[in-house]
Amino acid sequence: MTWSSDYNRCLGLVAPVEREGVGLHSGETCRVQLRPAQSPGFFVGFLDAPESPVVPLHPGQVRDTRLCTALDVGGQPLATVEHLLAALLGCGLTQAEIWVDGHEVPLLDGSALPWVEAIAEAGLVDLGPRQPLQSLTAPLSLQQGDSFVVALPSDRPFLSAAIEFPQPAIGRQLFSLVLTPETFVREIAPARTFGFREQVEQLRSAGLIQGGALDNALVCDGHQWLNPPLRFADEPVRHKILDLIGDLALVGLPCAQVMAFRGSHSLHTQLAAALAAATSCLTALSGGQELTNVA
Repeated sequence: MTWSSDYNRCLGLVAPVEREGVGLHSGETCRVQLRPAQSPGFFVGFLDAPESPVVPLHPGQVRDTRLCTALDVGGQPLATVEHLLAALLGCGLTQAEIWVDGHEVPLLDGSALPWVEAIAEAGLVDLGPRQPLQSLTAPLSLQQGDSFVVALPSDRPFLSAAIEFPQPAIGRQLFSLVLTPETFVREIAPARTFGFREQVEQLRSAGLIQGGALDNALVCDGHQWLNPPLRFADEPVRHKILDLIGDLALVGLPCAQVMAFRGSHSLHTQLAAALAAATSCLTALSGGQELTNVA
């Protein structure tokens, strides 16, 4: 499939598509159906309540950001949404319905690439020209300890991330790109989530990463990776940008230069809420829909 080099068109799905897999934290089998939507935005429905209305996603639904982004969607918990949402936004979709069986989005291979492949399988339909993205009019910044995110006015979506870990296999990494569907699919979507061998037992004892395995996450052991090869030499920092895109998808991505240093789901989703509440009435990448004061 040929991916666009800009975000100038409104795009929807041609047909439904389904994927099934293990949830990272629950360890349970989860199923997701992506379906065409009738209006701009990303919406969630639950397959065990097919008559219930779908619920539009927004940053005010964030309930937990420990090692993933977890939402409360109409009273139903839904965890680990970031890779799927990154694929939807990154590929240029402006509207889609996400129907879930379970309370976690399947991890698949730990990247957004399987979701990109599902979107390509479903096919994209051009719904017409997208309203011009409205630039951020004033800087936004958020900080937690030594970590921060900054959004600056720009004439195009430009993303940067920097990470710094004591493990020599990772160390310091920086990656930047102008975001387009083409660059997302090529440079960001294949980057997998990663963790650290010394933390595995502690996290599992806390009820987390029950579905984590060497085929769905990179595991760092100091100077080496337990499951090489990496898809990129700097795969960890690219995955941080993937997570950033997925979290910003809760509001849509404005024309801004966004920089995350030691970013986290907590900072990313707080930035999404700040963008939603910005007095400039940011026009999101969701078909020109104005999103304000939804957090």
